[in-house]
Amino acid sequence: LVHPQQETYWGHVNPIGDRACYDEGKRSAETLFVNYHKQNKVNIKIIRIFNTYGPKMHPNDGRVVSNFIVQALQNHDITVYGKGNQTRSFQYVDDLVEGMVRLMNSRDGFTGPVNVGNPNEFTILELAEKVIELTGSKSKIIYKPLPSDDPMQRQPDISLAKKELDWAPKVQLEEGLIKTIDFFKKII
Repeated sequence: LVHPQQETYWGHVNPIGDRACYDEGKRSAETLFVNYHKQNKVNIKIIRIFNTYGPKMHPNDGRVVSNFIVQALQNHDITVYGKGNQTRSFQYVDDLVEGMVRLMNSRDGFTGPVNVGNPNEFTILELAEKVIELTGSKSKIIYKPLPSDDPMQRQPDISLAKKELDWAPKVQLEEGLIKTIDFFKKII
């Protein structure tokens, strides 16, 4: 319900829906860490990771970037759910690792949570079209019903990461997709 998502936003998720294990699992992990921190006085750092992709992804991991690349390289239809107008922000793995290292090395007393992701937002349809273009695929885009509880917008507000970690992503979508496509070409 809040766009872009800040760390102070508690979320609006269905605790018994199709995505509940994913959504609530992340929330539970943060709760457990914070309570362990309070009880045992140990340092913790909480990171909120947004859609990361890159080489060495498993071809069947179910994530949209790997799905689209595998489908395109095999000239299979690319499956888009809904009209493809839901948005996501895609972060290249090198940027995530840099953000994680900076968070681990951040000042004492700063636990987060902190968003680490690329705030540049793309529709799922734009991603599908870009993958087809970069792979030179003959794939067609087909549309299937939107799964229940699928968020329409996902975009991190990285103001806190910029301030506390002096971090911002460097690799933009096309550059990262080219590297990822090259990896998948070798394994498919």
